[in-house]
Amino acid sequence: MGLELKMPDLGNLTEHRQPLECRVALVSNDRDLSNSWVSALNATAAQHENPYGLRFESVNTAALEKRLREEDPLQALIIDGGCSASELKDAEELSDRMHALRAQLNVFLVAQDSFLDNQGGAPASVRKRFDELFDRREGNFNHIFRLVQAFIARRASTPFADTLKEYVFTARDAWHTPGHSGGDSLRKSPWVGDFYRFMGEHVFNADLSVSVQVLDSLLEPHSVIQEAQDLAAQAFGAEHTFFLTNGTSTANKVVIQQILGGGGKIIVDQACHKSVHHAIVMNRCEPVYLKSTLHPEFGIYGPVCRADIERALDENPDAGLLVITSCTYDGLRYDLKPIIDLAHERGVKVLIDEAWYAHGYFHTELRPTALECGADYVTQSTHKMLSAFSQASMIHVQDPDFDEYRFRENLNMYASTSPQYAIIASLDVARKQMVMEGFGRLRHCLKMVETLRREVNATGVFRALTLEDLIPAPLANDNIRLDPTKVTIDVTASGYSGKEIQVKLFDQFGIQVEKTTYNTITVLVTLGSTESKLLRLVHAIKQLARQPRRRSHVGSARQLPEFTRLTCLPADAYFADTEELPLMDNGILAEKKLVGRTCADEIVPYPPGIPVLVPGQEISAQIVQFLQQLLQGQSTTEIHGLIFRSDEPMLRVVKNSSPPAATGKTKAPE
Repeated sequence: MGLELKMPDLGNLTEHRQPLECRVALVSNDRDLSNSWVSALNATAAQHENPYGLRFESVNTAALEKRLREEDPLQALIIDGGCSASELKDAEELSDRMHALRAQLNVFLVAQDSFLDNQGGAPASVRKRFDELFDRREGNFNHIFRLVQAFIARRASTPFADTLKEYVFTARDAWHTPGHSGGDSLRKSPWVGDFYRFMGEHVFNADLSVSVQVLDSLLEPHSVIQEAQDLAAQAFGAEHTFFLTNGTSTANKVVIQQILGGGGKIIVDQACHKSVHHAIVMNRCEPVYLKSTLHPEFGIYGPVCRADIERALDENPDAGLLVITSCTYDGLRYDLKPIIDLAHERGVKVLIDEAWYAHGYFHTELRPTALECGADYVTQSTHKMLSAFSQASMIHVQDPDFDEYRFRENLNMYASTSPQYAIIASLDVARKQMVMEGFGRLRHCLKMVETLRREVNATGVFRALTLEDLIPAPLANDNIRLDPTKVTIDVTASGYSGKEIQVKLFDQFGIQVEKTTYNTITVLVTLGSTESKLLRLVHAIKQLARQPRRRSHVGSARQLPEFTRLTCLPADAYFADTEELPLMDNGILAEKKLVGRTCADEIVPYPPGIPVLVPGQEISAQIVQFLQQLLQGQSTTEIHGLIFRSDEPMLRVVKNSSPPAATGKTKAPE
């Protein structure tokens, strides 16, 4: 309530090739009120500009839930609060239930003034739940129609994207950065003009300088960027939202610096994104690592056991931050609320890396999200599952102790002073799509998932893995859930490895999958998945199922070696005096030189992308042998963090007695 409402810009709606349809349900068991209001509002809509195609209809309480689950064009509810306190309470409870189903809809209350408080204002419970109030005796349906339309228009607005487009279409002469000056440096070039034509005109003329003040400042927003961020906060259920144009890697670093800048203890999943490990070094944090669970049959690393998280919280009362990834790359997500509640009881802030789950808030079957479960900070890669450009990310905040000024300073330390405006615009547009049609698009995705799973299983060779298949035994009682849009397929019975199937799909059918393990492939079903793409994927899988091969040796998951211990803080090791020692060097000799030394870098095999060594960790014989096996395998694994000198892999280790000893109880995973 109390929003500054703007009427829609009708000029921007002429681009839609199909008329928009927005249905507004009036929810009342009073048939006379329903009939009279719906008739009057539809008559009003027919007489006025109606760019969103508002159509009003009557729905009784009993039928509403089904309508919300099945009807995509539904954009708003008008709930009849009756004439008594008990009826008003029923309306509030109904609003809460509907919010749990479709959080993005606008909700209005019809009631009489008897519910107003002594000061003549609406109670806080009413102001919290409803966008606007209408008196049951209202006779000005023009006003009601305009208010409903204005609220929908606000949700459907893209303040930054529209301003960018309007500026580009004014065709201003550019005497500022960037140097291509709207693409003019390339357009007529005989050498690079083909690149201009390939990328398209607007890629260049929308690439503008921060000197264009009408486009606001990402580092200090006050107008259209701030408005776009406010709309995003409302859309995702946050108190504050911040846009980033250099990915969730930066988002994680900003949040960790906000909570632990300069040092402090952090409880963190060992399998978290590498950006978290980098932030630990950059902020001189003292990590308490939590061990991820491996599913030995499929080589998939899952969440940390809840008991291990609870134990770490109990044993580290001085921890400042808990960092968890939910959902994982493979779609496994925690039952977050009890974990977050326990962390808060211990006085620990919670960051949830939701890089793979930006879509979760927009469909009933995918909720609750981390914000709904009480997380203080949530980072999301908007580009991974929604309609945003690569590197487009958001940070959502609901920390009750949030210091916005300090947060902006931390953000500015990492953000570019020359942001890419197209990325910002794509965040604005991705948010709009989700609040206006996200439910329907995701419902379509989930239907495609059902079809894909059914057709994969029908081959009798490939198998779409279920939640029960993917949960390792130690997590059986942790109420782990699965994001169905990540479909993992077991290829074992085909006789091919996951990598071999990946190559066949690409070479023979022009299909690129998201990831593989030694015996699985994973595909993502996103908003951009189409029936034609699904048809081609199913066809390819059925063709490959007809060409199985027999082989005597079936691969198995490589278990990551056990975490040893930290001999010093990761930052001390990373910045210490170091030397480089060979990793291979006749195998046994290398092992003798390396065992017991302190690693100075993060060593990460891809896949699965989990560090085998972090800075400050003691090197064991098991770790050396594991890395040697990866480098000697038939298909060499990509390993980040190694140094190659004349094609010889080297490990950077701390010179003996160089770093100070670790302080406190720096723990390894148990």
